Amino acid sequence: MTDLAYAGAARQAELLRAKEVSSRELTEMYLERIGRIDSKLNAYRDVWAETALEAAGEADRALAAGEERPLLGVPIAIKDTLDVAGDVTTLGTAGFDRPAAADSILVSRLRASGAVILGKTNLPELAIHGYTESRTFGATRNPWDTSRTPGGSSGGSGAAVAAGLAALGHASDGAGSIRYPAANCGLFGLKPQRHRVPIDTEHWFGLSVNGAVTRTVADTALFLDAVTGGAAWSPNAPPPPERSFSEAAAAAPGRLRVAVSVKPPRAVAPPQLLDESRQMVEETAELLGGLGHEVEWRDPDWGSVGNQISARYLGGIAEDVDAVPHRDRLEPMTRGYRRIARVAAPRWALRRALRLEASDRERIGRTFAEHDVLLTPMTAGPPRPVGHFASKRPLACLLAESRWYPFAVAFNHTGQPAASVPAGLSSEGLP
Repeated sequence: MTDLAYAGAARQAELLRAKEVSSRELTEMYLERIGRIDSKLNAYRDVWAETALEAAGEADRALAAGEERPLLGVPIAIKDTLDVAGDVTTLGTAGFDRPAAADSILVSRLRASGAVILGKTNLPELAIHGYTESRTFGATRNPWDTSRTPGGSSGGSGAAVAAGLAALGHASDGAGSIRYPAANCGLFGLKPQRHRVPIDTEHWFGLSVNGAVTRTVADTALFLDAVTGGAAWSPNAPPPPERSFSEAAAAAPGRLRVAVSVKPPRAVAPPQLLDESRQMVEETAELLGGLGHEVEWRDPDWGSVGNQISARYLGGIAEDVDAVPHRDRLEPMTRGYRRIARVAAPRWALRRALRLEASDRERIGRTFAEHDVLLTPMTAGPPRPVGHFASKRPLACLLAESRWYPFAVAFNHTGQPAASVPAGLSSEGLP
């Protein structure tokens, strides 16, 4: 059963279809593991054992009847940013208290695909940070070392999948929030292209998308097949792929042209990059070359994209703060970020950022005229200690996170897909 806990969604789906395991067995296994392990990690905000077991029973009956759906019977976790009917979507804060009237589009699609929802996972207040700590729900810890953060804002989902407490975890990414937990927890995390995966309302002026953190590329491909199939969810949704994501993930990639760079976009403060992270990029580039790919060091033309990123990120936070019904319950850190936004993200700067998106995308995208893939570091180094960022004052926290996580946000601004891929362990044995 321990092997099953770490098998991932794609393998579990195969075993379920082959009748080698039942959905109830998988669900009971995860509920037992959550009860035994999660007190050390705090990955889950809430666990719905009764409804999960009911859904598992329905899945087993559907499997016995020969039904085939992508995630039929697979137990998953949902980040507490999605509405589930009857549950308060807390967004990591005590500022909300009204239960959702209906499921979000993505939850509806996950249910339709046959997924069994185990519960909701933790995040920092309003999904702002690259760590997962809040005054309301406490600190979420990294299964590799519980003194370290799993990253954020999808840290609860990252910790749950890394610890074998779910087959996959829904996640969202407005400034790297899928990819940071993936990097910190040794997982795969794809930020899909904008409009690919359903999202109920535009968030952070288009920076945010939904996705998942998973154990394998095949797991993420299965998730995408489950939630993007059928009728287009939005008029802006891109056309469906010529073949399923699962088929594409299983196919040989051919000889790729790989650009490699350790130059980040300009951050709010001078970016950091530890020697070990630089070494991991160099070793990965060497590995890709040894596999027959064409590898070339080339820096993208980032231009002044950092200015646009800051305006959209802080402007989005300001909108979120202003929409909280009980703003008096927000943390001092969150209120501090709102004050920073008044100075750093005026409306004219936001309008300019949105206007420059297309030209930024075209300029940065020139890299892909001659290369298929751009390889960069994901984080400046291995996971930081719990409290490292949260103990700082708001401006110091913003500067510290900007320096530690400078590589991800440009692709939220351009709307392009970007992924975090495991690339070895640090000298301390951390992802």
